[in-house]
Amino acid sequence: MSYSPFEHPQPVRAPHPARPVWTSPVPPSPIGGILGILGVVVLGLVFLVVFGYLTLFLGPGAVAVGFFAALLPLAVVLGAVAWIDRWEPEPRLALLFAFLWGAAASVAIALLVDLGVQVTALLTTGQGADAVLGATVQAPIVEEVAKGLGLLILFFAVHKHFSGPVDGLVYAIVIAAGFAFTENIQYFGLALIEGGADELGLTFFMRAIMSPFAHATFTALTGLALGIAARRHAGVSAVGYAVVGMVGAILLHALWNGATFLVTSLESYASYFVLVQVPIFLALIFMTALVRRHEIRLTRARLGEYARAGWFTPTEVEMLATWPGRRQARAWARTLPGNRGAAMTAFTRDATRLAMTRQRMITGRNELVHRRTESELLAAVASARQQLLGR
Repeated sequence: MSYSPFEHPQPVRAPHPARPVWTSPVPPSPIGGILGILGVVVLGLVFLVVFGYLTLFLGPGAVAVGFFAALLPLAVVLGAVAWIDRWEPEPRLALLFAFLWGAAASVAIALLVDLGVQVTALLTTGQGADAVLGATVQAPIVEEVAKGLGLLILFFAVHKHFSGPVDGLVYAIVIAAGFAFTENIQYFGLALIEGGADELGLTFFMRAIMSPFAHATFTALTGLALGIAARRHAGVSAVGYAVVGMVGAILLHALWNGATFLVTSLESYASYFVLVQVPIFLALIFMTALVRRHEIRLTRARLGEYARAGWFTPTEVEMLATWPGRRQARAWARTLPGNRGAAMTAFTRDATRLAMTRQRMITGRNELVHRRTESELLAAVASARQQLLGR
């Protein structure tokens, strides 16, 4: 029996092309995680080499004392990072890479450049390089460029999580904390060798108690610059932002180091502390508070758009956009049968990431990739909601 296409009526033609309501899920690529693990392994090996060099140079006893003494300022700085990073936590692998870059790669670069400068000075003048010049010019340039290079790597490697100034600030402080940790091992070990317990105590007081955030303050300028680049959906041009940030970090570092040569007494140190260290530290606190408030405002605005589309209620948006609301929500979730605090934490985390993802979409940063991320996060938010509702 023959078939004629005219025997059955054809569907009415749509006035406009259909907009897709579903796309097949894109499985996450393992390449990024593999490269991240490989980078951490390589940097771990570099840290062992640097640590071995310090042990050979200072001796096992001095390095051991320096290592344990350096843990205190490290804990203080990383504690501050945890406080700053609570709103939208960064991936742990990326944070570990940042720390090892500072503690290993940046220090190795600084040591190699210093070795080259010292050898060149000896060959050309018969004397070592000038200490003042090294502290006020060489160290600021080499160290801030080395740390900034690590920030650039993270900017391009974890672009999905490097979305604004807070992210740049977090990664910058972690890199700086790693650098200061290794540098403190060296300084504390040298102080013990050259002056015994008294010299070690003075050095510890100056570096660990009075200025644990020194390197963090310098490198924060590079991190903030790259965070602004991320917010403005900069691609390769982010290198220019990084250079601007590095210049500021270098100048601040040079000012900090140069001022120490004017310290000759307790009175002059008090003046140096009040006129240099305190204003710089207060400026860091101010910048941190400013960018965190901006991120909270963005969260409220972007989630409000999803609320109007039916994904959240207005009450949930207010909860997700305030610290008291989040604390109250987690406390309430822990009272539910089976303690659903973990589900509320996941709901809060994924909703915040969703807001930041939409912000990147609005600013035009690789919309196709972020559309996929948006779909994944919407599904995660819906799943966490079902867990909270017990369904």
